[in-house]
Amino acid sequence: MPRHDGERPRALTIAGSDSGGGAGIQADLKTFAALGVYGMTAITAVTVQNTKGVSGYEELSPQLVADQIRAVVTDIGVDAAKTGMLASAVIVEAVADAVAETRVPNLVVDPVFMSKHGHPLLADDAVEALRERLLPLAILVTPNLPEASGLAGFRVDSAASMKEAAEAIRSFGPTAVLVKGGHLSGERSDDLFFDGIRLLWVEGERIDTPNTHGTGCVLSSAIAAYLACGDDLLVAVRKGKVFVAEAMRHGLAIGQGIGPVDPAWGILPP
Repeated sequence: MPRHDGERPRALTIAGSDSGGGAGIQADLKTFAALGVYGMTAITAVTVQNTKGVSGYEELSPQLVADQIRAVVTDIGVDAAKTGMLASAVIVEAVADAVAETRVPNLVVDPVFMSKHGHPLLADDAVEALRERLLPLAILVTPNLPEASGLAGFRVDSAASMKEAAEAIRSFGPTAVLVKGGHLSGERSDDLFFDGIRLLWVEGERIDTPNTHGTGCVLSSAIAAYLACGDDLLVAVRKGKVFVAEAMRHGLAIGQGIGPVDPAWGILPP
């Protein structure tokens, strides 16, 4: 979808709404704006959520989710997109149909299984739909270790098993996989990138902060934003890693639970 000269890059988030503003489409839109990208949304579910957790959510109809995607792609256009909370198999299938039909480019799939507090956000029967329908359409999949375990079908809890998981998940069809290592112990927080040829570590320091709500959303939306701006995939991944690290470093101690990272860290006055 070519842009006219001078037009802003465009990115679409297909995800759930976080009423607390720390994750989901709210975090994605903040990230897009911070990186100079015009953001659009296809909302999949509305959560009742704050820093203390998710107390409930309601899915939108699969048809409504898909129609949101078609509406923005066919009018405004999309240079990159990301998925977050998809909730159910029927929504996964509807999203896959709409993405394939409208030929959405540069799709980053953040396979959200649970909230930061451990609340399930994806039905068990949706995992197979995710593997079979959506992953083959993705330029990148960004699972954390529990999500990588769910997708790969075996426990992922070490550097060695991260490599096995990256290879297994890529066999489902995405261009590349980024297995996030944040759940491992140690002073580092390195992620593993695999595109079928390159198997390499994207290094990162472990940032000591209790305010980590929205890290996965901000990472995947930052990568999508950099792709929308024309960066190559590995460049976008590396820049996204730096961006989310700074968002964590500037995390906000708000609320009574897990505070959010701050995607606006680079645009607010000191």
